[in-house]
Amino acid sequence: MTTSTRGAAKAPAVLVLEDGRIFRGRAYGAVGETFGEAVFSTGMTGYQETLTDPSYHRQVVVMTAPHVGNTGVNDEDPESSRIWVAGYVVRDPARKPSNWRSQRTLDEELVAQGVVGICGVDTRALTRHLRERGAMRVGIFSGEALASVTDDAVLLGKVQGAPQMKGANLSAEVATKEAYVVPAIGEKKFTVAAVDLGIKGMTPHRMAERGIEVHVLPATATVEDIYAVAPDGVFFSNGPGDPATADHAVSVMQGVLARKTPLFGICFGNQILGRALGFGTYKLKYGHRGINQPVQDRTTGKVEITAHNHGFAVDAPLDKVSETPFGRAEVSHVCLNDNVVEGLQLLDQPAFSVQYHPEAAAGPHDAAYLFDRFTSLMNTVPMEAERA
Repeated sequence: MTTSTRGAAKAPAVLVLEDGRIFRGRAYGAVGETFGEAVFSTGMTGYQETLTDPSYHRQVVVMTAPHVGNTGVNDEDPESSRIWVAGYVVRDPARKPSNWRSQRTLDEELVAQGVVGICGVDTRALTRHLRERGAMRVGIFSGEALASVTDDAVLLGKVQGAPQMKGANLSAEVATKEAYVVPAIGEKKFTVAAVDLGIKGMTPHRMAERGIEVHVLPATATVEDIYAVAPDGVFFSNGPGDPATADHAVSVMQGVLARKTPLFGICFGNQILGRALGFGTYKLKYGHRGINQPVQDRTTGKVEITAHNHGFAVDAPLDKVSETPFGRAEVSHVCLNDNVVEGLQLLDQPAFSVQYHPEAAAGPHDAAYLFDRFTSLMNTVPMEAERA
């Protein structure tokens, strides 16, 4: 990515998809060029959380909501220390934010962090194109990156030369390099080792609210690193990339499952559990991204409105109990739009996962009970050290 911050408000910009489709608009945020996987998010709010979600690393996010930036940007809502999206696409950016919490404009924040974007394009047509053709590589060009090129074929060649998301191993690029602790709020009841594969800040906070002291560990953590903190439970976070490349995380999770410690995974963690149990994973045509996805908890029959951000899914049978090296497993949650697996659970030991975001910031709170379910498992299963 190359960027500049001069003349962004007036600079022409071009969005080029790898299949040759071109959209023209104006620069939004930094001026320059950027590449990534074009995906769309259906949330009408929460853009600040989307931008700072590490799961969006190397993705260019198209917002389906036509007006973006209305509430500005503040220093309280980021889910991590920086913006992770590779690029940003909006139709009509707010000319002036209007919110009592706003500290600066979204455009200013994109410029400050060097995020190349484009506005003034038909995001509805772009979204329909991605739904029909699938998520694909994309480039955004503005300023000198555009002015120096006279043939669109040159831009297309750059896009087609960019790396694909399939086969990308990205967790270590976004995860913490050093372990840190999020203390319990109020009385400490449990200790959890959380493997950071791209964790959002609200996730350990939700556990801390329930009296859990969370030790956040790097993606490179070993089984020995996990049990060095004497955990009552182990958590595997969300994150970017292709789960087929996450052999280390799969091996570590299998080590946790072998000890029968209470285990909870979300998003990427759900895919890791699927692989640890022997299931495959596959790339969805255009994925689920937004805060309005209907999911059924098959263990209760309840339907939840949930927050999603995933382009891969677990390939597990929906209507039967499967035998795995760690006991019987079943699909616990399913997306009601397309029957994609949205959760797994083991029946013979305390381990479960979901494919969506129960911390839901910003978004619905229908799935917050999953943290309570994790707490209940730790209440009923003795700590590993006590069983040894």
